[in-house]
Amino acid sequence: MSETPLGAYGAAITTDVVSHLANLARIALTPDEIVKLTGELGAIVDAVAKVSEVATPDVPPTSHPIPLVNVFRPDIPGVTLTTAEALAGAPEHDGSRFKVSAILGEEQ
Repeated sequence: MSETPLGAYGAAITTDVVSHLANLARIALTPDEIVKLTGELGAIVDAVAKVSEVATPDVPPTSHPIPLVNVFRPDIPGVTLTTAEALAGAPEHDGSRFKVSAILGEEQ
């Protein structure tokens, strides 16, 4: 397989890189699939490089073209349970907290 990088921006996506990534991901690929993916991944890297060229310091990064507005109601504190009320139905507690079994081999 070839070590020739693909892409107009010198992207280092080679067939060896694709083979290595497929091996790490435990994906079995045929040589034809590796060649095809090399070209496709090279095109993706080129597209990202093109966007990076356009980005300038005076343009703020954005995740949405339209500003998002919080649609949730305001958080207004209300009547809540006391500690005793919350623990009343618990199978086990220490007076201020629920007791639960240790997990993941943790010691108490």
